[in-house]
Amino acid sequence: MAHPNYKRILLKLSGEALMGDQGFGISPDMIKFVADEIRSVYDLGVQVALVVGGGNIFRGIAASSYGMDRTAADHMGMLATVINSIALQDALEKKGIQTRVQSAISMHEVAEPYILRRALRHLDKGRVVIFGAGTGNPYFTTDTAAVLRAQEIHAEIILKATKVDGVYDSDPVQNPNARFIRETTYMNVLEKQLHIMDMTAISLAMDNKLPLSIFKLTEKGNMRRVVCGENIGTRITG
Repeated sequence: MAHPNYKRILLKLSGEALMGDQGFGISPDMIKFVADEIRSVYDLGVQVALVVGGGNIFRGIAASSYGMDRTAADHMGMLATVINSIALQDALEKKGIQTRVQSAISMHEVAEPYILRRALRHLDKGRVVIFGAGTGNPYFTTDTAAVLRAQEIHAEIILKATKVDGVYDSDPVQNPNARFIRETTYMNVLEKQLHIMDMTAISLAMDNKLPLSIFKLTEKGNMRRVVCGENIGTRITG
């Protein structure tokens, strides 16, 4: 029997992760796969919280680059994350996991408001909590929201599930000689501007000594392996 290294984790998923091989939207196969992976961690008795991006539906930064007001664009991006959160909630509940969506923007008909004490109570009762709508503020990414929420709920680690198997010193798609980095520090990430998370998120994690594990989402069983302490992906610490 595998033993988890953590009691409470926060999983950060990009919106793009939910697209699968599509160019847009939510892939039914991919969302089922993600739900299975979360279930494998949940079955270990680990408390799981999630923050999901909205890039598969709408990217605020991209929209603001072609003339839309950044605040309006970011609010649209936040709404996209709630769409993804509801889709994930549905997929998880089909796997028999009680799930709650909490939104940083009030929308009582579809999600609870974000209330920290309520979120902690859900986690203690064995429910998965999905935090939607980022921080509720424009100019802050869902990466920053993930670090903020992880701090608030006292998660022991952030798991960032990506398309690649960890961090490289340059883009492995463009540079076949890119060197894989197994372990590094937040300061190193900031100094070399390694594009893992935005700099605000990295700085916040560094200030609070919150470890970060980056791993490949699409390899079956990887999430469980990371939680059980196997040497998968890249680990970033203070």
